[in-house]
Amino acid sequence: MSHHTISVRELGFAYPDGTRALDGVSFEVGHGDAIAVVGANGAGKSTLLLHLNGLLTPEHGSVDIGGIPVAHGTLAEIRRTVGMVFQDPDDQLFMPTVAEDVGFGPVNLGLPADDVAARVREALSRVDAAHLSDRPPYRLSGGEKRAVAIATVLAMEPNILVLDEPSSGLDPQARRRLIGLLALFAHTRIIATHDLDLAAELCERTIVMSQGRIVADRPTAAVFADDELLAASGLERPLGMRACPICGGGQAQK
Repeated sequence: MSHHTISVRELGFAYPDGTRALDGVSFEVGHGDAIAVVGANGAGKSTLLLHLNGLLTPEHGSVDIGGIPVAHGTLAEIRRTVGMVFQDPDDQLFMPTVAEDVGFGPVNLGLPADDVAARVREALSRVDAAHLSDRPPYRLSGGEKRAVAIATVLAMEPNILVLDEPSSGLDPQARRRLIGLLALFAHTRIIATHDLDLAAELCERTIVMSQGRIVADRPTAAVFADDELLAASGLERPLGMRACPICGGGQAQK
């Protein structure tokens, strides 16, 4: 079986305070798929993502990556396969320089120094951030931090990219660069986002969550054309799919 696949079956999880975050979540992701996970705050999106590389352990149900169950004994292999980009890049950038941050994972894999350096160069080049190599992370802009955080994951050469709110806090130019970058990746991608225009542009399929459950799993265009579903889930149509506010016809321009 391809290492790029994900199978989630009847996943359930509650936090120690009793808050039920996931309730019977099931879905399949195929090789090379790009899936958006959308929903209002508290719908369970981030909690779901944290299960995909074992950062959280299911209360019940299961997660398989390429046929390998996510379990204590498989975490090293799972985390090499599933690269997680957190909502806040500062959660991933903690070394004195960008190059050291990007090289941190490969170093901890025990790779030789020359291989680590090659991975750092390749990962930074892929996100158009090679010029930031010697910069301390605290001196980066929000968009630069986001690109470098993605590079730290790419340096591990994962088969699956999991991104939590990747466009959060970005200015329009940085957001457009991010969309262009993500569009180039051949990885299987799972993107949890409130940015529905990003989801519409990058993902052919969208999962809608509400109160810890999946309430829809359809082609993205069908989800975003269903105003009743969106309203019930605390969402609105992407700007690019709304009627022109001036003439009332067609779609608003992106």
